[in-house]
Amino acid sequence: MSASEPTASGDNCTRCGTEVAAAVLSCPSCGALVHASRLKQLAVDAKAASAAEEWASALAAWREAIELLPPGTTQYESISGKIAALGDRVEKTSLSGTAASDHKSIILKSVTGIGVLALFLVTKGKLLLLGLSKGGTLFSMLLSLGVYWTAFGWKFALGIVLSIYVHEMGHVAMLRRYGIKSTAPMFIPGLGAMVRMHQYPHGPREDARVGLAGPMWGLGAALITYAVYLVSGWESWAAIARVAAWINLFNLIPFWQLDGSRGFASLVRPHRWIATAAIALAWFLSQEGMLLLLLIAAVFRAFGREAPERHDVLILFQYVGLVLAFAWMTTITVPGLSG
Repeated sequence: MSASEPTASGDNCTRCGTEVAAAVLSCPSCGALVHASRLKQLAVDAKAASAAEEWASALAAWREAIELLPPGTTQYESISGKIAALGDRVEKTSLSGTAASDHKSIILKSVTGIGVLALFLVTKGKLLLLGLSKGGTLFSMLLSLGVYWTAFGWKFALGIVLSIYVHEMGHVAMLRRYGIKSTAPMFIPGLGAMVRMHQYPHGPREDARVGLAGPMWGLGAALITYAVYLVSGWESWAAIARVAAWINLFNLIPFWQLDGSRGFASLVRPHRWIATAAIALAWFLSQEGMLLLLLIAAVFRAFGREAPERHDVLILFQYVGLVLAFAWMTTITVPGLSG
């Protein structure tokens, strides 16, 4: 089967005249690819983007192309390999555009990344505003604001809604980096928010990075909120920082489709036990009840199926760092709030 074969036009294959259903990717009679012309253009676009080192654009083109190919074909496997290779390049590209090739560099990137998150969020103002330009996001956000406002007052409500929004935009930012199509955040009043993907990450490592990007951005937002409290002394900011930390900690539970589960899926068993030990230490030091849920789920997942890919030390350091940071933030003393 070759992409150079004639394509199907309308309801019939232009090569053999066989009727072709709309959802079919190749002619059942002669094997001609239905979307051959589009595939050629996507290949040209992807190669041009790669030549310009625009990796997200290249990934987006190849991801669209693979959706137009029958699984198991030579072309499908070839493009799958290109997506994996470009994904590796994205993962190895630091904030300054340089590549990391050893564990020392990976650890440095993790520590540095957490340290500059506040600045990073500020510099990503354009992306944060982009989500607010979507009608569905803004409308659902206002609905959630009203729900929290009724229960807790407008200051606390606004802080929590914005914290959730920043968390979700962390996912959006990483999805864009990998060239994965997705929606803007949609709020579910009283329950949080979600981002719907139109395409899926290529393997556990990409999925883990997309999953943990939310808590990483959430940590930046919580730290900024806490810093405002330290400077201003406004008690509402301390409460927002503590609750935001609790919400993000909940998302790190390695269960179901939560962010923590996506992170754990990319870890080999020894790394899962290291993460489990870190959760136990965080619980011992903070006595935060939420960490018991993380610990139970982590023990269960540690015995589960290992990641099918190579060791992912970066995800391990990110996950452990997030757990420890949020555990510490749940101990923030909120004036007027006991416990």
